[in-house]
Amino acid sequence: MAVKVRDVIRWLEELAPLHLAEEWDNPGLQLGDPGDLVKGITVSLDFTAEVLSEGLEEGVNLFVTHHPLFFRPLTKLSWDAPQGRLIKEAAAAGVSVYALHTNLDNARGGLNCWLAEELGLQQVRPFGKTDPLEKLVVFVPQDHAGEVMNALAEAGAGHIGQYSHCTFQALGKGTFKPLTGAKPYIGKVDEIEEVDEVRLETIIPRSLRAKVVKAMLAAHPYEEVAYDLYPLSNPGVRGGPGRLGSLPEPIPLEELAAKVKGRLGGRSVRVSGELAQKVGKVALCGGSGGGLVSLAADLGAQVYICGDLKYHDFLLGQSLGLALIDAGHYWTELVAVAGVARFLEEKLAEAGVALPVLRTKVQRAPFIELD
Repeated sequence: MAVKVRDVIRWLEELAPLHLAEEWDNPGLQLGDPGDLVKGITVSLDFTAEVLSEGLEEGVNLFVTHHPLFFRPLTKLSWDAPQGRLIKEAAAAGVSVYALHTNLDNARGGLNCWLAEELGLQQVRPFGKTDPLEKLVVFVPQDHAGEVMNALAEAGAGHIGQYSHCTFQALGKGTFKPLTGAKPYIGKVDEIEEVDEVRLETIIPRSLRAKVVKAMLAAHPYEEVAYDLYPLSNPGVRGGPGRLGSLPEPIPLEELAAKVKGRLGGRSVRVSGELAQKVGKVALCGGSGGGLVSLAADLGAQVYICGDLKYHDFLLGQSLGLALIDAGHYWTELVAVAGVARFLEEKLAEAGVALPVLRTKVQRAPFIELD
């Protein structure tokens, strides 16, 4: 079986669906052709000149990264600028670059689950946000119901726990009369039309309303689409990048800090709290996690582990009685490289395909920690 870039993208979006990404983020295909055959894959946190050179030497033409190559729209592209040179070289080499960022952070079984496993947490559950639910009802010609349903699911509608494409469909009769100036998909101007239609119902997180409606309208054949949105009293979707769990048994904060440093590989960690106090309930978030300090305390965590904590984050933690361990942005996200590589190796094995999946050896933290 020949594997194309689009096949790998499909697998990656099973692991970390794009609808899980934060609104400001830009995951997905950054560069390249989905139709290209994959010769080899490199997994890294960032797409850098060193990572590109390493991959090309190994015959790789697909790079899977955590951080997107493009966060914001480009206003100019100059070959004498570092990013411009990198893009030019990558395009000339015909490689593809795909990023899984906050969608991987938020995914069940993604980066923060791997981080929790690495640190030995048990009974792990997500936290970070609760997204209220809404019900979407749309009326679709019977022969287009499947197409519209798939478009809704791909945009993030109809997801309940570990199930996707959750809908209810009922047959009925739709009527309408196209007026002068209309361009009806079915029927004629000034004549009442009756159509066998499906009432298609599904749920959506409120934050995805605009995205889901846009996808629905694009897939629907009608010029004017009849649909309804209803607020629901059901509990919203609980998710977000944070993870809350427990150690097998409480241990002193100083011991936990040493374990975090040893397991993640950093040279140092920053800690606040009484080093001798025993902690068992642990919250964590890979990467920049300062925004979740208060919520971690509200959930009853005794210690919160993340990266990129600021001076005032530590002051906040002290005021809340929450111990903090800053293990660094790079080190708390590095688990993504091994996690994504393992996932792709499993998918390739299931497909009966032998392709190299390389964990980059040239990328390092973009700074040096001195004692």
